[in-house]
Amino acid sequence: MTTDTYESTAEAHTDDLMAGKRISLSELATELSAIDLRLRQLARAAETPAAPVELEATIDSLRSTAKGVREAGERMQFLARVVDGDVPLAKVFRDTGDPWGVAARDTDRQAYGGPAIIPTQWQLIKLARDAERAADRGVETTTFPDAMQGIGIGWESKAAAARRRRERDAAVADEVLRTQCKTCEAGDGEQCRTKKGWVAEQPHVGRQREAEATVDARLGYLDINPVAVPQV
Repeated sequence: MTTDTYESTAEAHTDDLMAGKRISLSELATELSAIDLRLRQLARAAETPAAPVELEATIDSLRSTAKGVREAGERMQFLARVVDGDVPLAKVFRDTGDPWGVAARDTDRQAYGGPAIIPTQWQLIKLARDAERAADRGVETTTFPDAMQGIGIGWESKAAAARRRRERDAAVADEVLRTQCKTCEAGDGEQCRTKKGWVAEQPHVGRQREAEATVDARLGYLDINPVAVPQV
């Protein structure tokens, strides 16, 4: 299996990034600010490397990346104030009149991919701007804590769900090779074969299904969907 995203086991070591079980937006903002500074320091240091090599392209890349990281950090800092309730938010989206958060439950928003029960960062920024621009017109506002009461317990982001699906698929691929194929009798470490003995990249359906069932039982999945989201 190949993926477009490089992943390493070190990525899972995140305890030093946060004080609690989950990282706060304020902690994200601070960590991003530190990364921004470190990248700019590296760019400055690379101006005079120990060996006579012109690193202009790398220096420009580091500074460009630093700018993107800095902007992300500033965005997280603003969103930290939003989730703490410091920033008024419009109760509905100005262009459609659709509600969000708790109020969006049981609503239909097909044109926008479904109701905005869990708002994106961009939606929150838009709601904050709408509230600010419409302050003099008596538009109803709310705060993030009020609009999101009871939402978020056991919630998992799209990125986390996608990562867990990739991990599940990788585990299934490994399990397939450990599972005896009842169709072609391929054993441990062997790929399936056709009736004429040709090696196949794809296993027989029965072998694949058995491997999936084994992995899903171990991980707590139902088909490709997590039965329960770990409380981390």
